[in-house]
Amino acid sequence: MILIAHRGNLNGIDTDKENSPSYIKKALKNGYDVEIDVWYCNNKFVLGHDKPDFEVKIDFLQQNGLWCHAKNLDALNQMLLVPEIHSFWHQEDDVTLTTRNYIWTYPGKKLVDRSIAVLPENTNWDLDNTVHIGICSDIIEQYR
Repeated sequence: MILIAHRGNLNGIDTDKENSPSYIKKALKNGYDVEIDVWYCNNKFVLGHDKPDFEVKIDFLQQNGLWCHAKNLDALNQMLLVPEIHSFWHQEDDVTLTTRNYIWTYPGKKLVDRSIAVLPENTNWDLDNTVHIGICSDIIEQYR
């Protein structure tokens, strides 16, 4: 089972820390994959959910365990040029395919064997009786 810390959150949402490089590194060090929000602005990669907040170098995005959610089209376009970056784009689509062929599944939508169940705490999914390969959650430690 792949366990993914949503924006680096392990035990609940922390809007002041999520998507910050130190918070992401902490989640990786604790053995989790991490979904991060990536922007591309002024020829730079920047992390942040609602807006670009934390500038990072391209090698940061190439780390194993990162799931890079493109927040603008320029970010997607630039990340697709680097095969080592695991990336995807979605807004409110039922599902989207990541560059490593996982099915990123919007909360509450149908799960299949390659699905990442996104934010199951906000759904009525019965994860014990549902097919999926991973979970992305703000409370990921509860799924360990």
